[in-house]
Amino acid sequence: MLKQSLGLRLQQKLSPQQIQLMKLIQLSSQALEDRIEEELEENPALEDGTLEQKEETDDWDDSAQEEEAASDDFDGLEDYLTDDDTPDYERSISNYSADDELYEAPIVQTKDMRDILHDQLAMRSLAPQKEALCKYLIGTLEDDGYLRRALVDIVDDLAFSMGLMIEVDELQSALEVIQSMEPAGIAANDVQSCLAAQIQRKPKEGHWALALKVVTKHFASLSKRHYSKIMESLHVNEDELKAAIEAIGRLNPKPGAVAVSGGSLSAHAIIPDFTIEVVDSQLELRLNGRNAPELNVSRSYKDMLSHYKDVKQQGGKADKEAFHFIKSKIDAAKWFVEAIKQRQHTLLITMSAIMNYQKAYFFSGDDRKLRPMILKDIADEIDMDISTVSRVASQKYVQTPFGTKLIKTFFSESMTNAEGDEVSTREIKKILEDAVSEEDSRQPMADDALAKLLKDKGYPIARRTIAKYREQLNIPVARLRKTL
Repeated sequence: MLKQSLGLRLQQKLSPQQIQLMKLIQLSSQALEDRIEEELEENPALEDGTLEQKEETDDWDDSAQEEEAASDDFDGLEDYLTDDDTPDYERSISNYSADDELYEAPIVQTKDMRDILHDQLAMRSLAPQKEALCKYLIGTLEDDGYLRRALVDIVDDLAFSMGLMIEVDELQSALEVIQSMEPAGIAANDVQSCLAAQIQRKPKEGHWALALKVVTKHFASLSKRHYSKIMESLHVNEDELKAAIEAIGRLNPKPGAVAVSGGSLSAHAIIPDFTIEVVDSQLELRLNGRNAPELNVSRSYKDMLSHYKDVKQQGGKADKEAFHFIKSKIDAAKWFVEAIKQRQHTLLITMSAIMNYQKAYFFSGDDRKLRPMILKDIADEIDMDISTVSRVASQKYVQTPFGTKLIKTFFSESMTNAEGDEVSTREIKKILEDAVSEEDSRQPMADDALAKLLKDKGYPIARRTIAKYREQLNIPVARLRKTL
């Protein structure tokens, strides 16, 4: 049965500009640089560079209102031409001061695993078809250096995709060529064969000989830390097995995860978005904007609008279209400059609230002094929405006297200790981490023992909660923490 009704509903919608501002707030410093470069390329009315102070010499016609009435197409022209109420510095944004040291992340040219293998392959003298098979296999390797696909499946791929009919033995011969290259263990199909390949290039004596037996014959027992079973089977003592296991621990289980640049591994630098320093016993917060350029609305585009002020009476369709284009570009440039300002303001007041909330931590660097803090606490403090605080904290880092930290790590839930006080879960995780680091590795504590230990310290936590915190800290179970 159809029925009609009349209702009144209040609905709030974000404008496209507000949505774009939210996206800008969420960006990290590096992502913001890319976004600014993109905007500079798309909008010619936005300029990159220091805006020189110019004396205002424009003398606008006092009869602007009468002239505007003659053509509705040019409404609001004086708002874009008059600079008396809006000085140039308000149309520009400088993301760093003259005192800031300009930092540019170094560009490092690296070679990945496939480049290294191709270079070595070029030094080999192989038949054309075998060389082509080797190149195909190199392209089939996964990023960690393993070849987990069965050779028979690769043979089928070659037949269907390239029309190349070969036998598995021929592909196996090409695979052996790759496996003989550096790094050792490349193109293995599992961890066991990868480690075994690396050991086989070591001296065939001493602890390496024992390590090879452990990996090839007792790998399952090794992964489960059943050391007594291995010693009994191989008739070795504890010291001998310990030396072999230490040798195995020096091997690389992911031979493909290498990048060569000047003989060293490449590093990914983290550019902090904020810097917190202790100056004269006070915390000082700075927003890192050193890599962001200064932005301003193009003077030449404002001069173009000035030109259209003189020709608008006799201007044709082309002149009106040009006017609307210039006006839209200046609109977008002014909005973008203002959005960058708003982004900086939002980031600063949000991080300032976090800094003041966790003041004890930023003075000491002790995780146990972190207060329980959720997004709502900061949102209430700065009178903003929770989603805004979340965007500010997302993928951003702060440089502190105790290292560079991810901002989201300062947020944590709370729980009540034995004395009835609320404490941060970060404090509990720190105590748990310290307890594991100080335990006897020959007899590591199970989760029940860890729960009892924290309960004795005044933190009544269930065993399943201990297991959850342990997994969040990437701490393995007691059996896998056992050493000789």
